[in-house]
Amino acid sequence: MTTEAVKIQLQVRDVIGKKVKRLRQEGIIPVHLYGPEIESRALQCAQKEIVRALASSGGTTPITVSVDGEGDEQLTFAREVQWHPVRGDILHVDFLAVAANQKVTSLVPLVLTGEALGARLAGGTAALQMREILVEALPLEIPSEIEVDINGMTETSSVLRAGDVKVPSNITIVTDSEEMVVRIEVTRHSQPMATDGGAGEETATDSSDSGGSADGE
Repeated sequence: MTTEAVKIQLQVRDVIGKKVKRLRQEGIIPVHLYGPEIESRALQCAQKEIVRALASSGGTTPITVSVDGEGDEQLTFAREVQWHPVRGDILHVDFLAVAANQKVTSLVPLVLTGEALGARLAGGTAALQMREILVEALPLEIPSEIEVDINGMTETSSVLRAGDVKVPSNITIVTDSEEMVVRIEVTRHSQPMATDGGAGEETATDSSDSGGSADGE
């Protein structure tokens, strides 16, 4: 499945160094575009457009960058985002230029699906031990999330490792295959549940927080 890149329009930035503080006060975010095949450039964009693009990409979807007055488009990833430590505003964004036909690595969020019988028997839950997994794929084929099927966790001692995670053939998991992804956790007050059925079945759920921080202008 091919992902459709998010689009964003940037402008050439003449202001650099400490003077970019004035840009931010005007609602403009300094941007740095770089990559192995291009010359690094100082650019800028309206804050609301940066926020929209980052929210839409989710960190895994590529962002197609265009510069005012130029006809070329550049496929990129938002690799580093600098945030204000108190207000939480975006201060700076680094876009890494990539080629559509060259594989890249990216962290992709994990989501649990199914029900772990072993967790129900133990009176516990199937818990993620990592929120994201590192994969390699073409930029437009990186998924927004990867589902981890826990239906096979039928024993109270069941675990799933990175090598057990199923992905399409066009995606390669880079994370060490022995890294633990899911295990059954039991709280000290939990009691094992009867195996002949009954109420109180538990379904694993996942929630994650994201954020980032980077240096540079």
